[in-house]
Amino acid sequence: MDLPWLGHAFTTRLGGISEGPFATLNLGYTVGDVPERVLANRRLLAAALGYDPARTVAGRQVHGEKVAVVTMREAGAGAFGPETALDATDGLTTGEVGLALLAFFADCVPVLLADTVKRVVAVVHAGWRGTAREIVRRALEVMAANLQVVPARCVAAIGPAIGPCCYEVDEPVAAAFRPWGEKVVWRRGNKWRVDLWEANRQTLIAAGVPPERIAVIRLCTCCHPELFFSYRRDGVKTGRMAGVIFRR
Repeated sequence: MDLPWLGHAFTTRLGGISEGPFATLNLGYTVGDVPERVLANRRLLAAALGYDPARTVAGRQVHGEKVAVVTMREAGAGAFGPETALDATDGLTTGEVGLALLAFFADCVPVLLADTVKRVVAVVHAGWRGTAREIVRRALEVMAANLQVVPARCVAAIGPAIGPCCYEVDEPVAAAFRPWGEKVVWRRGNKWRVDLWEANRQTLIAAGVPPERIAVIRLCTCCHPELFFSYRRDGVKTGRMAGVIFRR
């Protein structure tokens, strides 16, 4: 689908200036990296995609289900440090031209949404809790209620995240995914495996996004240390990738 008005990306860990466990394109301020390097990395990303790094919005992600509608009044929130990020926000949506929405990941699922008629865009941070609470459905509801979005007109991209090959969980987490059935959660030995990609895909379809308009990038962040940061693989001291979307 040719959408020249739409800018979007899922980043890897390549192409930045950070060092050590954050090498090289760490985009997260809250992980212990040098803030000046994070800002430089964000400027590199903005230059590559063609948006103003000061006209970005990011939330303080808490694995919740809050989705905020933002305008140019919020431009710069979270851009130059974590203290200005929108509080307790895991999803962002806008109809503004030139306002880039960012969310950050190191195993959680990044989801990008766009209504191809209204030209409204959204980014969603869907960890296991957000996925179980159907935050992508919530994003579509907020977009519809505030920006006249119709799910059937939307396209969606589900980005790199921890795959079921590596996402081994205990019973309490597995129980949250039983409503999705055996394509999403299954037993292997004494543990359970969960496919977060499929759970989010099914939620989008149930919310009205046509299956043929959903792209899933099934690259496991935990399996590919050369490409991605991974909290499950590396622990607390690791970087963050980003999902970014904006109207040109």
